[in-house]
Amino acid sequence: MPSVRPRVLYVSDLGYPAKGRRYCDEDIFLASRLREEFDVAVCHPLDAAALMDGFDGVVVRNSGPVLNYQAEYDAFRKRAVADGVHVYNQLSGKGDMAGKGYLLELTAAGYPVIPTVDRAEDLGRLPDVDTYVVKPKLGADSIGLEFVPRARLTDVAYGNVLVQPRIDFRYEVSFYFVDRTFQYALYAPHPDRRWALEPYEPTEEDLEFAQRFVDWNDIAYGIQRVDACRAPGGELLLVELEDLNPYLSLDALSPAARDAFVERVKTSLRGLIGQETVRAVPAV
Repeated sequence: MPSVRPRVLYVSDLGYPAKGRRYCDEDIFLASRLREEFDVAVCHPLDAAALMDGFDGVVVRNSGPVLNYQAEYDAFRKRAVADGVHVYNQLSGKGDMAGKGYLLELTAAGYPVIPTVDRAEDLGRLPDVDTYVVKPKLGADSIGLEFVPRARLTDVAYGNVLVQPRIDFRYEVSFYFVDRTFQYALYAPHPDRRWALEPYEPTEEDLEFAQRFVDWNDIAYGIQRVDACRAPGGELLLVELEDLNPYLSLDALSPAARDAFVERVKTSLRGLIGQETVRAVPAV
């Protein structure tokens, strides 16, 4: 049973050199606020599997691209599932947590996403543009991303990559949710400055757009960030559904908005830790 003050292992790579962001600042702040209600210890993602047994919950935050330590992350997931560890975000996510293959599924299902294919024979389903984006299915933080002219698409090594048209978008906007409840939105008014974010007041239509993807996902407890771009025609298109360790840009919020978000995260985390532990049943 959890103690009076639940013990939380907070997973972060405080030294990761994120472009345009300071992971350490955000995680030092959020961990300090969680300490108001939880006993918190901070560890590097490579140490999480060895330490997590002594805690009531594990919070995975700015842990950096797992591509850099894929084998260790896979081992952490496997053990956490087998032992019924309460991991926040829950490990059932269908977005970036499972790779970017969901963009294929959402494209096929007719969701408002940037059209995406992964086979040469499907290139005809994409709009005819001058340049395309080619990125790994397991990529993160723009690792391995390339811009390829149409004439060179036949040279792409298909199988583990996705292909999308390069969109001349007006701006990018992100919607932040705790569990399935909207919290705030931020946008980058200058397309060449992705992390120069400002508060964004979403319309009802904007919120309906973002909510569709959060509702599609299989996370009951956790933080999700829906990244979208405003296409030339005015519609929003999904760029990615960040459900593993989304950076929150808390420094762009007002103190009141930041406090409200922290309180919502505390409530969500208490709810997760209070769930009955279910351990995986070994295959016979």
